[in-house]
Amino acid sequence: MSQDIVQEIIFFLHSILMGLVITFAYDWILVFRKLFTHGRFLISLEDLLYWFVCGIGVFYMLYKENNGVLRWFAVMGAALGMLFYKFLIKNHFVNIMSTCIHKIMWFVFRAIQVVLKPVKWLFCGIRRFVRLIVRKLKKVKEFIKKRLTVWLKTIRIILCKQ
Repeated sequence: MSQDIVQEIIFFLHSILMGLVITFAYDWILVFRKLFTHGRFLISLEDLLYWFVCGIGVFYMLYKENNGVLRWFAVMGAALGMLFYKFLIKNHFVNIMSTCIHKIMWFVFRAIQVVLKPVKWLFCGIRRFVRLIVRKLKKVKEFIKKRLTVWLKTIRIILCKQ
């Protein structure tokens, strides 16, 4: 086989690999979306960023492998790689990965809750103590206010008699 044919086959295989990588990366975005709900604006922004990065990756591959010339069999190879990935993996990857990551996150957050439970208990105790002090200070304030009012009235009465 001539060197040109081998080079074209390698280019075709690289375009298939590029299709696989592009679809794999988008599945990770789908996993992220399944874990954290997004609004339409954020989804659109993610897609825009994704396609921008994919466009740069495809352009780099075309530039490096084929001097920037778009060849239809490269597009066909990328589409073939995407279809191969989708038929081989389907949506099992997204479901399995999102479930695994969700379970791991649940375990980590639960462990953090267990570790921080004494801190929470201490914080709640301090908060109760501060509320008690504030209530006591309110009572003292009211008592002092009443005593000062009585004392002021007494002074007015004494001054008015003279």
